[in-house]
This record gives sequence, structure tokens and C-alpha cells, in this order.
Amino acid sequence: LRDTLSGYADAYLALEGPHNPGLTRRQIPVDAVTESASGVDPAISVANARIQALRVAKERGLKLQQVNGLIDDNRDRKLPLLLGETGVNVLLLNLALDNLEGSK
Repeated sequence: LRDTLSGYADAYLALEGPHNPGLTRRQIPVDAVTESASGVDPAISVANARIQALRVAKERGLKLQQVNGLIDDNRDRKLPLLLGETGVNVLLLNLALDNLEGSK
């Protein structure tokens, strides 16, 4: 399990690190390196979404402010994650990103 989680953390840092200079293992949200029983989660933590926002904005040709606004708009208080933290509904967020004018 330790090796698996370490591999997930390495992969997350490889993907998000270039967009978040200084990102460390300690800053990686738990949900970014763990799996649910089903393997299909409808939500990710706000912290995880914020880290990914920099990459998403760059890849879609959007301003970070636009992506962060959509993250806020798609927080789902009906889908509590760890310890009752609200999550970001990934499906709705992606649909909203797709509908933004100028998004790639």
C-alpha cells in the first residue's frame, strides 16, 4: 500500500508540479492519491481542484480566475468528502469548462 500511494504521489507531482512550483508531497490532498471503493468519485476536494486549476487554465487557454470561479460554482455541499469537507462536482465542473467561450 505504501508503495502504491507513493507511486500515486509521484505521478501527481509529475503532472501538477510543473504548474505549481514548490508543490510537495505534504501539500497533496489525500483524495488525490487514494481511491474510493468504486474507483469513480463524483467529487474531488476543493484543495485538489485548486491545485489542478493552474494546469487546466493553461491547457484550456483560460484565465485562472475563470477556472477558480467555476470551481466555486460547482462546490457540492451534498457530496461531503473526508470529515464532511465539501467537494467539487467534477462532472458539472468539466461541463461548465466545456461551455466557456474560448475554452479549448
